[in-house]
Amino acid sequence: MITRLPRWVLLGGLLLAFIGGMVNAGGYLSFYHQAVTHMTGTTTLLGIAFADGNAGDIVKFGSVALSFLAGAALSGLIIRDSTLRLGRRYGIALCVESAMLFFATPLMAASHESGLWLAAAACGLQNAMASSYSGAVVRTTHVSGLYTDLGMFFGQWLRGIPQDGRRVRLYVVLVLGFLGGGMATAWLFPRFGEYSLLAPAALTGLVGVTYAIYRHRRLAVAA
Repeated sequence: MITRLPRWVLLGGLLLAFIGGMVNAGGYLSFYHQAVTHMTGTTTLLGIAFADGNAGDIVKFGSVALSFLAGAALSGLIIRDSTLRLGRRYGIALCVESAMLFFATPLMAASHESGLWLAAAACGLQNAMASSYSGAVVRTTHVSGLYTDLGMFFGQWLRGIPQDGRRVRLYVVLVLGFLGGGMATAWLFPRFGEYSLLAPAALTGLVGVTYAIYRHRRLAVAA
């Protein structure tokens, strides 16, 4: 059970889920109509491509899945641990993610598949940054598991089983953040097309730099 839910966890989760929702909506609305923040559908399409012997789709979907995996691996190299905790090198990881999204945007606008790979890698990096907090599974680039847990919590509550209200609140915030990000990109895309992805790229960089400054000052005070 989460005994305490600091504001930075809620705010950080909300911002990252919002970014994830924006990027995923951009992938769906782009020329490729491809999810990039989670690999469930992509893996299904890859399986279909293998069954059909469609070499082009095998390369396309396989590349996206491997890019997501590479991004997660990069997060492991930078942060080393998936448990959310202040003081870790999240600022560096977020700045790398921001750079990936900035590079991905013009490539996606030019219908170049490497843009999709960079966007998927950025999402893999973000999703692996913080997988848990005080026993709660934290995902900021997809919501299937969050809906599952919320449904389970509700069912248990109907049976009279006490629930962890802080965990429920965290998951609701993450779902709303992801939903809001999708809505934001849906509003931006008709006006700016694939360049709508510059918004989450800039927001990610801003969050990363802000956290890096905070971490530097925190370490300086501790020294």
